[in-house]
Amino acid sequence: MEEMERYLHRLITRHRSATKEGKPAQYIPELARQNPDALAITAVTTEGRTYGAGECPGYFTLQSIAKVITLIVALMDRGEEAIFHQVGMEPTGDPFDSLYKMELTAGEKLRKPLNPMINAGAMVVCSLVRGNTLDERIQRIIHVIKEMSGNPEVHIDWSVYESERETADRNRALAYILKEYHMIQRVEETLELYFQQSSISVRCEDLARIGLCLAQNGRNVDGKQVIPESVARIVKTFMVTCGMYDQSGEFAIRVGIPAKSGVSGSIVAAIPFRMGIGIIGPALNERGNSVAGLRILRDLSMEWNLSIF
Repeated sequence: MEEMERYLHRLITRHRSATKEGKPAQYIPELARQNPDALAITAVTTEGRTYGAGECPGYFTLQSIAKVITLIVALMDRGEEAIFHQVGMEPTGDPFDSLYKMELTAGEKLRKPLNPMINAGAMVVCSLVRGNTLDERIQRIIHVIKEMSGNPEVHIDWSVYESERETADRNRALAYILKEYHMIQRVEETLELYFQQSSISVRCEDLARIGLCLAQNGRNVDGKQVIPESVARIVKTFMVTCGMYDQSGEFAIRVGIPAKSGVSGSIVAAIPFRMGIGIIGPALNERGNSVAGLRILRDLSMEWNLSIF
């Protein structure tokens, strides 16, 4: 076992007890059924080496990590000016399902969600993905994930999709408010794309490879440029400022690497020109971030001097 893998095993052992301090997301029944004790990490380096520790529970859904990929697709479709005319670039400091700051901009010419990493912003981004049909649009998102991860088996978990769709009162309300503000037009179609992209399933290694692709400014593990460098830089910046919900500022100070979390307990991290990291730990804190996953990344960053700041 190489030094890196031994170190990752020590991190898992050190922080396994932290899983007792949180619990899986309760508002989506399928996610509530996840094993709260599960904890795993995979790292893929720029040399293409893969290291892992813990017990990755096979496939799990991206949830909010999908917001990064959908933003990538929308930016490639529409360009920066069109996207950021509709969605802001600022962190909110509020929960991911809040519209509070947008309500405060009532006097501005155009109300818009403050960033693409909150639910309202992600819905607007979903509405900007090109395609003649819903299936064409979701398949384009899945294709980018396959290109970044190198895994042709990436798929939608329809059980999670149905569970999320059936319990989505808050998101449905947000979507209709966005329609009132003329930010989206086709509410149900936008919601369907939003639920489906959240339910895309990957493995720990896939997350790490997605992180590596971003760390290499859009080049995947095979060296293929699958997304433009300029787009990779934009989404990494959002990961730093908005990627960990309303815990993003603290994460930037304590960890200091581009990362995005999802309420499945997943985290993707991109350490520029060094490695990509994928973590799954379904036990969440009150902000919706993996309790053990945060601590693992904090120690990894401090002990290996990975902060970009």
